[in-house]
Amino acid sequence: MTRIAVIDHGAGNLVSIQRALEEVGARPRIVESADGLDAADAVVLPGVGATGAAMARLERRGLIAPLRTWAGPLLGICVGMQLLFDDSEEDGGACLGVVPGAVRAIAGRPLPHMGWNDVWTDGDPVFDGIPSGSLFTFVHSFAAVPRDPSIVTGTSDHGGSFVAAVRDRNYVGLQFHPERSGAAGLRLLANYVSEVRRAA
Repeated sequence: MTRIAVIDHGAGNLVSIQRALEEVGARPRIVESADGLDAADAVVLPGVGATGAAMARLERRGLIAPLRTWAGPLLGICVGMQLLFDDSEEDGGACLGVVPGAVRAIAGRPLPHMGWNDVWTDGDPVFDGIPSGSLFTFVHSFAAVPRDPSIVTGTSDHGGSFVAAVRDRNYVGLQFHPERSGAAGLRLLANYVSEVRRAA
């Protein structure tokens, strides 16, 4: 069974992502320290909240360096996706810096952008069997601006287009919450777990 380390950086949705991963056949484990990565096939960096608080929690738990050097598949969700980039204007601080780019406020109002919205995709394998324009659940006020636009695999719109999904090498980022997005979200997670299983 696919072993997935779910990083606890103070996010409030650990139980929902854990249950969703179990439902699609993975064996998730909540990880609070670097040694929890040792037997993992992949890492999930979930998130609700702010990048600054998440980075501070990762630093206290000694997880920043291990995540920066992690060579396996890594899935960042919401704030977890934002943490993959160089820095965020939300707190004016550095993030993990494993994907070149920055995190900026989105243009739409009201903020945060909450609820269901269309995600327009380009055929990335994580969206296999999910029609472009399918609805996913968002809760955010910031979004990534990758330095290399070719890594963008999904977009959405709230007062203007913003990046909803990326893939850069072993990193997949989702600005929305698949674990809260019904059948489409579970299909996406199942696709990701299958991809991890093949890689392992």
